Amino acid sequence: MATELKITTPLKRANSAAPFKWAGFSKIATAVGLLLILVLSGCQPAAQEPVTVTFLDVEWDTSGMNPGLAKDLQDFTRESGIQVKRIPRPDGSFNQLALWRELLKKGAATPDVVSIDVIWSGILNQYLTDLKPYFAAELTSQNPVVLASYSVGDKLVAIPHHAYISVLYYRPTLLRKYGYREPPKTWDELERMAARIQAGERAKGEKDFWGYVWQGGVNEDLTCSGLEWQFSEDGGRIIEDNKTISVNNEQVIRAWQRAARWVGSISPPAVTAYGLWDAQNTWGSGKAAFLRGWQSNYSVITRGWPFLGSRSITPPGVATQFGVTSVPGGSGGRASTLGGNGLAISLASAHPREALELIRFLLRRDDQLMHANERSGPPEESEFFELPAILNPYPQLAQSRQRGGAVVARPSIVTGEKYEEVSRAYIRAVRSVLTGDKISSLAASELEKELVEITGFSQGPPSKLN
Repeated sequence: MATELKITTPLKRANSAAPFKWAGFSKIATAVGLLLILVLSGCQPAAQEPVTVTFLDVEWDTSGMNPGLAKDLQDFTRESGIQVKRIPRPDGSFNQLALWRELLKKGAATPDVVSIDVIWSGILNQYLTDLKPYFAAELTSQNPVVLASYSVGDKLVAIPHHAYISVLYYRPTLLRKYGYREPPKTWDELERMAARIQAGERAKGEKDFWGYVWQGGVNEDLTCSGLEWQFSEDGGRIIEDNKTISVNNEQVIRAWQRAARWVGSISPPAVTAYGLWDAQNTWGSGKAAFLRGWQSNYSVITRGWPFLGSRSITPPGVATQFGVTSVPGGSGGRASTLGGNGLAISLASAHPREALELIRFLLRRDDQLMHANERSGPPEESEFFELPAILNPYPQLAQSRQRGGAVVARPSIVTGEKYEEVSRAYIRAVRSVLTGDKISSLAASELEKELVEITGFSQGPPSKLN
């Protein structure tokens, strides 16, 4: 049963058996005498210290994507009198999860507000407060896919904050230079376009130019990429919502084989060690035509493009214009992975009332920003084409340019506390194919057995995109 958030402080009583019977009149006289002494001596009660809410923020070091947060927190303090202290976090999703779990498991009074990754709900559920009773009105407007990722049974572990969706970045000037009017919609189109642009740029002297960069290292981004490759080919979700393991099928095997073909051809050999910033830095330096990355309505509106070649960091001669579209797809369609974070409150928080105030304030600020953007246009240096269905920062854009792909969630809720083990096993299997250590059929078969051992689930058929 979920623990209810307590936002009222009960009166402390000396004798719980007889709460209103004091020891005698002498105690009243003593209290009055002490009060008179304080007044006559000119003494004043000590000023109460302002409450400080600690905020463990998963977006702590992404100020470029979230430039207004510092001001929002200052405004919150000015309006409420509540101080906010943000806690630094390490790089890498696995390292972050380890820190979050360590701090929450201790049951200390801090942190109060916890920003959690969309895939941590089942893992951290036991340490977090059920927020459903406090956000009933806000939940009606939430996207069902996003809301489900923060719900464990009937409990709302966190309130959705910033939803990030995987996208494909491209350079419109390069596409038009090589005769392409639109970005690729399928993996086959991506492969052909990337190869042609790469060959053309290298012939012009750009010897270290690549067609496509993505994240192939030991990190959660590889789980997301692999899921997109297979799900778009109707290869399933790795583990289905009905608790069956579907990863060992022909569609998955072919999808992994295709990705392995990219390594060293249209993608750098070192892409199998790339993390998020490795791929983004290669793109930002103008050395790639396409990039698999992340985007959200919020960062589009706030112009949060620290890695996309902004004029402040772009090397001389590198085009600043960029485009954003849905991740390419296969025979089943197009599917982008759901990412992002939600705002939660620790069960052990020393200041649950104030923590709730902070969450409401941040949600209200984001909502104001979204409404203010309804009549504005995208930045001049950007181009949006067939964005994911859930990502719609500029409703006034032509509908023909908004028919993008669907969104797929990782199997984090169905696997609960076991998700980290599941993801690590999946990453090892996919990387073994990308590096040439195993053929994809063997890797898929061995992964299936490992997932059965981890979860106790049985094998089943893959779900389809449409």
